[in-house]
Amino acid sequence: MKTDTQQKSAGGGRKRFPWILLLLVAFSFAVLISLGNWQVRRLAWKEDLLAKIEARISAEPVTLSAVEDMLKAGEDVEYLPVTVEGTFDHADEQHMLATWNGASGWYVYTPMAVEDGGYLFVNRGFVPYALKEASARPESLPEGAQTITGLARMPLSAKPGSLLPDNAPDRNQYYWKDLSAMSAAAGLDSEEVVPLFVDAARDEDPQRLPIGGVTNISLPNSHLQYALTWYGLAGALLAVAGVFLWRRR
Repeated sequence: MKTDTQQKSAGGGRKRFPWILLLLVAFSFAVLISLGNWQVRRLAWKEDLLAKIEARISAEPVTLSAVEDMLKAGEDVEYLPVTVEGTFDHADEQHMLATWNGASGWYVYTPMAVEDGGYLFVNRGFVPYALKEASARPESLPEGAQTITGLARMPLSAKPGSLLPDNAPDRNQYYWKDLSAMSAAAGLDSEEVVPLFVDAARDEDPQRLPIGGVTNISLPNSHLQYALTWYGLAGALLAVAGVFLWRRR
């Protein structure tokens, strides 16, 4: 048989328990709402980015020197259409593992000697896996002065994820866009390399290699679904807590 002290202690514990529950529910609710609000802000950012990209890729191309001036001024040049003139150095092309329309292969990054004496790496596009080596596709190696129109793309400063393999410049195999490594593998001083890539546009002949126009501009935008999920979980938490408290009372 319980003493009065034990009964009071047990009763006090039962009285305190709902307050602890309410505090946990309030904290969890605040976290879920914060996550939903964060996704709403991300949604606005992503929609602004997509609108900016769409406007840029439809603009008239600018010269490479204009893009370099913008970079020096600290301006954003990502996805900006640009026209460049120069001569390709096919002997030093670099290859990044890629897929295109379900097929595995390589993006061909070729250094182009441009008018000011520097070099620009041009992503000429996709070639099938078996045609990695330039010698296997001699018809894809234009000689002499070339004019290329494409989209400016910034290099990555570091590997974008731990699950991604390390680049292997010694085997001419890249898994992410490392301009420094590509420059060194091509025997170029980083000071003479333009600090960006240009993704070449699609050639008029769809069968000609490399297949250009490979820039991914269809960025995923699932932030609204994520926001609704977090808000829905917050609402469900309140409903469960409310039913529990109502039944307890």
